[in-house]
Amino acid sequence: MPRSVPVPADLPQQVAGALAEDVGSGDLTAALIPADRVGRATVITREPATICGIPYVNCSFDAIDKRVRIEWQVAEGASVVADQLLFTVAGPARALLTGERTALNFLQLLSATATAAHSFAILLEGTNCRLLDTRKTIPGLRSAQKYAVRVGGGHNYRMGLFDGILIKENHIMAAGSIACAVAAARLGPVQVPVEVEVENLSELRQAIAAGADIAMLDEFSVQAMREAVAVNAAAPKPLKLEASGGITAATIREIAETGVDYISVGSITKHVRAVDLSMRFEWQT
Repeated sequence: MPRSVPVPADLPQQVAGALAEDVGSGDLTAALIPADRVGRATVITREPATICGIPYVNCSFDAIDKRVRIEWQVAEGASVVADQLLFTVAGPARALLTGERTALNFLQLLSATATAAHSFAILLEGTNCRLLDTRKTIPGLRSAQKYAVRVGGGHNYRMGLFDGILIKENHIMAAGSIACAVAAARLGPVQVPVEVEVENLSELRQAIAAGADIAMLDEFSVQAMREAVAVNAAAPKPLKLEASGGITAATIREIAETGVDYISVGSITKHVRAVDLSMRFEWQT
């Protein structure tokens, strides 16, 4: 059953921005087509994927011409196979041609993100570990890609620098210590989860003593992660533990089984390759 995920509030603005950069003052090529010409097109995927981006496609065509009609043959979050029909779209020929690239750009990117997230999420089934994304997203499309991660079965850590604190090596050096950095975070005007990136067990113990909420185990070996889980479990107030750094499909299950709570994988948004889609037109004479 495809996962139901609320769409981002800024979806209309993202679509408007994408259309503005592509259409600009007008589609000069589509203007060559008679204004009364109508047509129909089908869109298929040339490869297996987890489909994501239906609301973005709908919004793209609707913003161009409300006479365009779309019939979806798949649901958001559905797993599809190569050559499967995704949707048909019909309406004024100019609108179909103008909206094609923007609509497919959203669909191929977000489906790629959801597919990548799903490929990792299924490897965590049966564990208590959650897949997290990162801030390594395409500029301007963060909310869209993070939406796609959720559609694919993953979870969002933080949207940006404004809704969570992640104290990394440079922050610790500038603050003076892990304890000083966490203390400063607790005194801040906004109370949000405080996470500390640690590189060894000594730093983990410091994060625990400082009262952080989460510790990110950066580039720990699997054995070191097991030790970190044990150290954390013995603490009076255990933290949540996140594994991060160089995690692949070949290693993620073993890492989850160490007992960490989260695994973050930047590649699900950073290294995506667009899903191969094809749009085929039929024109009425």
